[in-house]
Amino acid sequence: MFRGSMVALVTPMLEDESIDYVALEALIEFHIKSKTDAIVAVGTTGESATLDYKEHCEVLRFVVSKVAGRIPVIAGTGANSTREAIELTQCAKDAGVDACLLVTPYYNKPTQEGLFLHHKTIAEAVDIPQILYNVPGRTAVDMTPKTVIRLSKITNIIGIKEATGDISRVAQIKAGAGEEFDLYTGDDATAVEFILAGGHGGISVTANVAPEAVHDIYMAALDGDAVKAQELDASLKALHSDLFLEANPIPVKWALYRMGMMSKTIRLPLTVLSESAQPKVVAAMEQAGIKLS
Repeated sequence: MFRGSMVALVTPMLEDESIDYVALEALIEFHIKSKTDAIVAVGTTGESATLDYKEHCEVLRFVVSKVAGRIPVIAGTGANSTREAIELTQCAKDAGVDACLLVTPYYNKPTQEGLFLHHKTIAEAVDIPQILYNVPGRTAVDMTPKTVIRLSKITNIIGIKEATGDISRVAQIKAGAGEEFDLYTGDDATAVEFILAGGHGGISVTANVAPEAVHDIYMAALDGDAVKAQELDASLKALHSDLFLEANPIPVKWALYRMGMMSKTIRLPLTVLSESAQPKVVAAMEQAGIKLS
């Protein structure tokens, strides 16, 4: 349903930690101008865990209104409470998004049957295209390919964001879910390999700061041009790594601050990028050809 580079958009904040809607609008225009193929708003990179329900819905309505149909908008609506995830997904549908992205329930550590029933219940409750999101490094639970394949049979579950970095899962999921089920990488470092193996694109943190480059890399990979994709990706290798020196979105929000795009504000319990990590992120940005303010 969606193809190419989808940015896992940060949520800019003012010094008092309120949402900076001026900066958010500027980021939206930056991405549309830079060929980003879709915006994922208020996902985990957008600090969804520390936004309250009202803020979550307000940001989604704002993004949809400012994008104005120029590219798709996907809403992060996952939660570790099934009821809360349903409420957020309904709010996103009412806001007019094109699809929702639902991270596996974090901390709870449900069984595979629990994961299946969680996502099945949300899909049946809200009639909107839904994308599963598997990131065990952050949630402490891994949705297996077998469970993904079971969920793929539900009509409005259209794909998965797979952030394990395990390329073998592309073939495993394709074999059971079929070609119509969309596969998106959530691991910037292995994105080229993932797409060349049969993935349809990625939901990227790196795309926040290098959107046009990530778009071009993903398009080359989707075209099957491995040499071009790998050559283009070479300058971003350090960025893929160093944007995760500390918990996401700490480094990427600081990188955008250094680009003059927004403040460096981030909500507790996350903190501003440490002074020891800042030179590494700057070096990675310079290697990628990103201009600093």
